[in-house]
Amino acid sequence: MRTLCSSTLIGEFFVIGFAGLVAMKDPDLTTSTVWTVCGIAMFLSVALCGVVTRPAGIALGWALQIALIASGLVVPSMFFLGAIFAALWWASVHYGRKIDEAKARFAAQAAQADSATPGAA
Repeated sequence: MRTLCSSTLIGEFFVIGFAGLVAMKDPDLTTSTVWTVCGIAMFLSVALCGVVTRPAGIALGWALQIALIASGLVVPSMFFLGAIFAALWWASVHYGRKIDEAKARFAAQAAQADSATPGAA
C-alpha cells in the first residue's frame, strides 16, 4: 500500500505546485498567500508518504484529497484534477491493502512450506 499511496501523493505534490503557478494569475491573491498555502499543501503531500502506513495517515490523505478538490474554488481545473486524484487515492488504498494481504498470505504459505519440509535448516 505504501508504494501506491506514496506515488499518488508525489503526483499531487507536482499538481499542487502547478496549481500554484496558475493561482498566481489571480489578481485578488498575493504571491505570498499562494505560495504559503501551496507550500503547506506540498509539504503535507510529501510528509504523508512517511505516515501512510499508519491509520491516521490514510485519514490525513483523505483530508488532503478534500482540500485538493476544494482548491477548485480558486483554480477551477482543480475540481477535475482533485476528483481524479481522489479516485487514485481510493484505488491506491483499496488495491494496496489487497496487495499487502496477498503478500502476507504468500509469506505465511512459504513459511509453512519451509517448516513442513523435513530437510529444512
